[in-house]
Amino acid sequence: MTTPVLFDIPGPRARARIRIGTGIGILLILGILAVVLVRLAGNGQLEAQRWAVLFDARTGVPQTLGRALVNTLQVAAVGMVVATLLGLLLAVGRLSDHRPVRWLVGTYIEFFRAIPLLVVIFALYFVLPKYDIELSAFQALAGGLILYNSAVLAEIFRAGILSIDKGQREAAFGIGMRKYQVMSLVLLPQATRRMLPVLIAQLVVLLKDSSLGFIIGYFELLRGARSLVEFFSLSFGNQYTFQLYVAAGLIYIVINVLLSQLANLVERRTRRRPTTAGTQAMELPADVQMGQGGGAAASPR
Repeated sequence: MTTPVLFDIPGPRARARIRIGTGIGILLILGILAVVLVRLAGNGQLEAQRWAVLFDARTGVPQTLGRALVNTLQVAAVGMVVATLLGLLLAVGRLSDHRPVRWLVGTYIEFFRAIPLLVVIFALYFVLPKYDIELSAFQALAGGLILYNSAVLAEIFRAGILSIDKGQREAAFGIGMRKYQVMSLVLLPQATRRMLPVLIAQLVVLLKDSSLGFIIGYFELLRGARSLVEFFSLSFGNQYTFQLYVAAGLIYIVINVLLSQLANLVERRTRRRPTTAGTQAMELPADVQMGQGGGAAASPR
């Protein structure tokens, strides 16, 4: 069977042009980096004593950044878990056979996808108290992350479920499985594998969006870096501003890289399995096994 080709395979001249373009691009990037480093060195930003403050416990910088990191991970973890579970329920609701359920879930999803996350956080923290509903900064930030990201994740789940071949759904119904069994035993395991890269990407976005807690006074990583900048500026001016913000940025990068590596690890472990995720042999419930009673001919509903 011939593999379909969507583009012409580059010839010798095309490959040479690609190599030349790649080389030029690399040289441009290296040139830009060199200019940046020269400018930083000229301003004294690369001096060792300026970076040493990040690791000196006597300055309180490691402790403050560590506490801010813990707060960031806490709100991000709550947002990830609850938003994922709620997004899954919303996706199932939007695929429901009942029109009122689909309409309500669809309204929720479209509403919170359309509103900027910052507006949601502001509403939870500043508007709800007017109606005698007081939320802490942690609760308002976590609530905003959950409401917004659950709507986005719901569409990711729905797209993943709909991407599974209809024949598998029909085969499962044909052997008498109920709809919840088809969804939980056949569709979701396969859809999760397909959705994994997009899911991780959205969770990385959620983690970075936790920095919006800075606006409502939640002591997350960005707020912690900003408080250190304000503290040091009283005695040293802007001497350590660059280093503190770079440290916060690097922490975000490390966490996001670890999340991506975790996703790659899970994906590799899934690929090593001898059967496709969600299609491995499983023992069917007694009421849906072939050839027993009337369960095989029962309606899928």
